[in-house]
Amino acid sequence: MPYFKYNEKSCYYEEHGDGIPLLFLHGNTASSKMFCNVVEPFAKHYKVVLIDFLGHGKSDRVEKLETDLWFDEALQVIAFLEQAHYKKANLIGSSGGALVAINVALERSDLVDKVIADSFEGEVPLQEFVQNVVEEREMSKKDKEGKRFYYEMHGEDWENVVDNDTNAIYKHAKTIGKFFHKPLNGLQTKMLLTGSKEDEYVKLVHPDFYIETYSKLIGKLCNASMHIFDQGRHPALLSNKDEFVKLAKDFFDK
Repeated sequence: MPYFKYNEKSCYYEEHGDGIPLLFLHGNTASSKMFCNVVEPFAKHYKVVLIDFLGHGKSDRVEKLETDLWFDEALQVIAFLEQAHYKKANLIGSSGGALVAINVALERSDLVDKVIADSFEGEVPLQEFVQNVVEEREMSKKDKEGKRFYYEMHGEDWENVVDNDTNAIYKHAKTIGKFFHKPLNGLQTKMLLTGSKEDEYVKLVHPDFYIETYSKLIGKLCNASMHIFDQGRHPALLSNKDEFVKLAKDFFDK
């Protein structure tokens, strides 16, 4: 199995298709397996790259995840792009992976062409989520569907992966409280922000959460737009797969 190195650890990746590299960046408690149903349509047009972040999926395990989790995962992506000698790759990040994608663009815009950031909460943690994350994660570990998802993503040690992620999210919110090291103002990378009005993680916070949040971000970014789906659970990339594939292809090919 193919791996790349990051801080003397091995991170798993796999590639499908040919063409311009298109990296898919998974969300929290997930692995690259979350994208299994969307690989085929994209691999017809691009070289699809799936990465398991350190401590997830088929990558090496760690005792604990970095508190600045989404920045550290961005450094992993940068390490991959450098080792693979890929320049001007396209990125699709979903949920936590969207934060990673934006961090990659902020830190190394020379390596990135375009970014789709899907179903994420903005520049700072969503307090309504963070304040209940420990309790909700414990409940998810007892839920049949939750356990099935975690096992499919990570295997036998799924519970430790989930606990590490929960601890990192909670500690990040308490000690860091922002997702990006650099200001969004001035970022030239072309970006598309996507989400669903029916996203169960945000619709109770505000019915137009993504519209309001993304509008503020677009006001700072130099070259960004958004598309909000009327229906679909979290993340929109998967719940609106067919429409998302078309939308993404149009965006990348312009």
